[in-house]
Amino acid sequence: MIIIYHNQSKVTNVVSAEAIDFSTFKNRNVVAVLLDLADKFEDELLVWCHQRLADNLNVNSIENLFHHKKLLFSFNPSSSDYFGRELGYIEDSPFIKINKEVRYATWQMSSQVGAIHASALKACQPYLKPENDLDYFLHSLAKRAIVHGLLCYSEPKLLRGKTAEMPLKTTSLYTLFKFTKQHYRTRWIFLLFFNLVLFEKRFPLLPLLFSLFYKKRTFNPIRLNQIPLNSTKTTVEKGTIDVLIPTIGRKQYLLDVLKNLAAQTHLPTNVVIIEQNPIADSVSELDFIQNTAWPFTIKHRFTHQAGACNARNMGLELITSEFCFMADDDIVFGNDLLEKALDTFRSTGNEVFLVACHLKTQTIERQAPKQFTVFGAGHAFVKSTCLQGLRFNMGYEFGFGEDNDFGMQLRQKGFDILYISSSNILHLKAPMGGFRTKPILRWQHEVIQPKPSPTVMLFRLLYDTPEQLRSYKTTIFFKNLNKSFLKNPLGYIKLFKKKWNTSVFWAITLKHE
Repeated sequence: MIIIYHNQSKVTNVVSAEAIDFSTFKNRNVVAVLLDLADKFEDELLVWCHQRLADNLNVNSIENLFHHKKLLFSFNPSSSDYFGRELGYIEDSPFIKINKEVRYATWQMSSQVGAIHASALKACQPYLKPENDLDYFLHSLAKRAIVHGLLCYSEPKLLRGKTAEMPLKTTSLYTLFKFTKQHYRTRWIFLLFFNLVLFEKRFPLLPLLFSLFYKKRTFNPIRLNQIPLNSTKTTVEKGTIDVLIPTIGRKQYLLDVLKNLAAQTHLPTNVVIIEQNPIADSVSELDFIQNTAWPFTIKHRFTHQAGACNARNMGLELITSEFCFMADDDIVFGNDLLEKALDTFRSTGNEVFLVACHLKTQTIERQAPKQFTVFGAGHAFVKSTCLQGLRFNMGYEFGFGEDNDFGMQLRQKGFDILYISSSNILHLKAPMGGFRTKPILRWQHEVIQPKPSPTVMLFRLLYDTPEQLRSYKTTIFFKNLNKSFLKNPLGYIKLFKKKWNTSVFWAITLKHE
């Protein structure tokens, strides 16, 4: 392990357990030193730390954090962030609003303290520049590499004890526009400009114009993908798996799923089936549960209360194995899905992941395991200890957003969500069961119908920053423009605001319930 202490602009000291003379690196650019050390000491961990945090650096825990080489950690103990709140106007992902109490997936890196394996930095080196600004360099590296399998986290365990508040100066709008142009589609610099004018009455014309002279930064993951993902963490002990399936009116499809599970090379221990039928006095139609011999235990519960949130919550209470496969009742998968899932838990050391789920018309592009912004309750593998205390929010029942809300609950507990494309599930999108009825939503009799859906708005209110919510409002306004806007622009805008406010009203109602 090599530790680089700095004063933000220059290296003040470089230390290592080995008897190596690092004196030539003092007073040099921090980024240049990082790149040089990555080239010369490929098997080392490279740690950077602001000299004011030297006494708080948790040296003993850093090596334990690196259970494989494709990791990038940093931590910003300050309440302010490098790009400031305005970043929310261009980034619509959970990577922005960081929970600093737990390990949290994000590409927002910090110069205050951090670490990366030298081999990972060297693999990215052809697309990196020795910039003067360490924070900008780290943000640029993580923003491009996170989509190609470099796992990036805010990690409070890098520091120990209480740290004094270190005021971090937010960078200028010039830098934010530059970053936007280099790492996003060009349209986003104009959306950023528009949002700042509309919501903050600022007119950053010069930052916008200057940003036009920058080119988009590229990144090729070939060398990064050559680094093996072999976690030293013990994630699998018993290797037992329970499968959770909510179902309603899809008897034949569910039977096919059970046959699929019975043919697995690694059999599940229990299959939890929550059968719903809202018709009064109805009984279970799943006679094959009792009439067929299955190589696993089936825990079957029948309820007259329809709704995926309620069904999954009932099922979560019946999970007893080490892992849970959260599945749909209309999927098809290979007979080695569960075996490969355990291999993935072992190789990544991660507790939560989604396998690729596709329709018949879609093909899966093979990618390295990477951090994912969404969660899907129909193709997820989760270590059961992560599920303790979690429930699907009933405010989303019969709407949209319950999956992503559950994913955010996992993130807030410090669990990351990976996407695994080496395993895949075919989603048949079976037609609804014959006894399904369209639920009566409380807002469907509103004269002005809400837009977006109140459940979508609920998710936004719970997890977005104010800037992200405003940018979302701008985005859906432009996406839904039609001819009526040209005929009566003021009337169109007035109606849009009413629809938005109706959505906010019902979302707040759902939130309080």
